[in-house]
Amino acid sequence: MTSSDGYLLDNRQTEAGERFDAFASLFDPTTFRHLERLGIGPGWRCWEVGAGGTSVVSWLARKVGPTGSVVATDIDTSRLDSVARPPVEVRTHDVGAEEAPGRGFDLVHARLVLVHVPDRERALRSMIDALRPGGCLLIEDADPALQPLTCPDEHGPEQRLANRLRQGFRRLLAERGADLSYGRRLPRLLREAGLLQVEADAYFPLTSPACTALELATVRQIRGRLVEAGLATDEDIDRHLANVAAGGMDLATAPMISAWGRKG
Repeated sequence: MTSSDGYLLDNRQTEAGERFDAFASLFDPTTFRHLERLGIGPGWRCWEVGAGGTSVVSWLARKVGPTGSVVATDIDTSRLDSVARPPVEVRTHDVGAEEAPGRGFDLVHARLVLVHVPDRERALRSMIDALRPGGCLLIEDADPALQPLTCPDEHGPEQRLANRLRQGFRRLLAERGADLSYGRRLPRLLREAGLLQVEADAYFPLTSPACTALELATVRQIRGRLVEAGLATDEDIDRHLANVAAGGMDLATAPMISAWGRKG
């Protein structure tokens, strides 16, 4: 996503930090499990694409140690200042429009990035080109079309309202170029790009405190856009936020699909 595209989930909004914290709670264990399996260790050169928050970057820095390096890039690096010290280098960068920030990386990783990038094909090609032979690529993206509901168990008016607002959110994303079916295509795309030993899995949290925190932050962040587009009223949103805060709803995310492979 380029900075001029009117990105729906701007990193500089207050709620962005709450969303990053929720993502870390929900998805860091899965991400770290995959990275461990790929063999990350001291001395590795890593590129974290669309870093956003600091949790993955900090974990990578600990793993590669002083003999390794982590290049953390995003179109908005405002939340990365606290980790901008060796072995981490922070760069402002648009993966869908600019050349990779180097070559010969042992690992390239992106989470919840490519689904939002208009030129996903170019971005993926850039990430693969940046790998050394034998280097590892791990792409993790949601597939909202595979599971489009906030409340899969739609048993009452509170759940129906939640799902209607999620439908509005998906519409706003699609209007800004997001590919809501991208996650499921990742294994095929990695194979077609020439990667070897391609595998994939999915993680689908159905209810947790982090799901609740993510829903509250997301709805607050896009509230104005939903109302402006006529997809919800302020009364709808107030009622939904109160329903969520009451703690009696089972809230799900879209499945997070992780796909990985090695460059030949």
